[in-house]
Amino acid sequence: MRQVPLLANDFVTVFESPDPTGAYCYTPGIIRLDSGRLVATMDLGGMGVDALNPPVRFARAERGFTFVGKVFTSDDGGKTWQHRADFAAMHARPFVAGKRIYILGQAHDLTILCSEDDGETWSEPVQMTQGEHWHQSACNVHYANGNVYLVMEKRIYFEQKAWPVHEMAPVLMRAPLDADLMQRESWTLASELAFHDVLPGGLDLMGFPFWTPYETRGMAPLGWLETNVVQFVDPNHVWHDPTGHTFHLWMRAHTGGTGYAAVAKVIENADGTMTTSIEQVPSGQRVLFVPCPGGQMRFHVLYDPRDKLYWLLSSLAWDSMTHIDKLPPDRYNLPNNERHVLALHFSKNMIDWRMAGVVAHGHSAREARHYASMTFDGDDLLVLSRSGDQRAKTAHDGNLITFHRVEDFRELVY
Repeated sequence: MRQVPLLANDFVTVFESPDPTGAYCYTPGIIRLDSGRLVATMDLGGMGVDALNPPVRFARAERGFTFVGKVFTSDDGGKTWQHRADFAAMHARPFVAGKRIYILGQAHDLTILCSEDDGETWSEPVQMTQGEHWHQSACNVHYANGNVYLVMEKRIYFEQKAWPVHEMAPVLMRAPLDADLMQRESWTLASELAFHDVLPGGLDLMGFPFWTPYETRGMAPLGWLETNVVQFVDPNHVWHDPTGHTFHLWMRAHTGGTGYAAVAKVIENADGTMTTSIEQVPSGQRVLFVPCPGGQMRFHVLYDPRDKLYWLLSSLAWDSMTHIDKLPPDRYNLPNNERHVLALHFSKNMIDWRMAGVVAHGHSAREARHYASMTFDGDDLLVLSRSGDQRAKTAHDGNLITFHRVEDFRELVY
């Protein structure tokens, strides 16, 4: 029997929760600086965080959780890590623009901080909005046209008490690389389009929704979330824009099923504004869902300009057709919500995918390897995973942030 390659199951623990039952590890983000230094971010959240007395924190009333963001650096390729700072935000990711490193996330409002000394020290966070409700995860960051592009998601409706993925709008944000990104006026935000606006009456297509809300683990309404930015540079691609001013949003599709991502597009207009809309296929039909291995869970996309391939880091599902009441006790939530097998795929067009291998897997459904971020390091691919061991409360609420190195990842292409 042919074995799927296990690429990087060994790991270095970047952070371990001192209270696995009350303080959980979320939102790993990672970048590599030109110097070779690695910068990693995460947030620690839960009802037990206050008891740990972090120097800064913020509360989210809807879950009763307190959160604190953390920054780490490594100068030896990820073998050891040094804690650099805490900050009062979550859902954050690091990125470079100009001579600064920035971390952008949310403390309800959009929140940003920066470092001017390669991550040694960090500024105080600045809130760029007032009285708004933002969401996201540490998905990718894109550079084009002298700008940096990334997505944060804004909740624009407040009609239901369920998980509001149908009420959130993925908002593409753009800023010049040489601007002061701590200033709100440096950023241009695309128009807002919530899933609520696309399908106000629901969807009777392709088996979505897969599950009918029922019992204690019933499904929230259909929606999208945790958005990556994609640009098609291949002139043969049907969605290629030769002007370089069209961007696609590749999102986790919350449908109850597996294997699909949600998509939208953003066009930069002549006046500098950006308009978000639904994409079309050549027939003229609108398209909302596209094939994506692991698209039911948060995933990460990187484009490799050397080989002109897109790399996808995502969670594999195995038993999503199992009755909810037949799931083993260590499984979390719905059948499609499997989180302990982290896989790597590649594609030339973001639609047709080939599997490169399994990056890492837990020994049980409780021991998650999921919600991972990645970055390039020469011929290697560096992965930072939201993980857990047998002490973890659930696969969702893990107790570890782990670092993995996939060596010679381009040799996996076939």
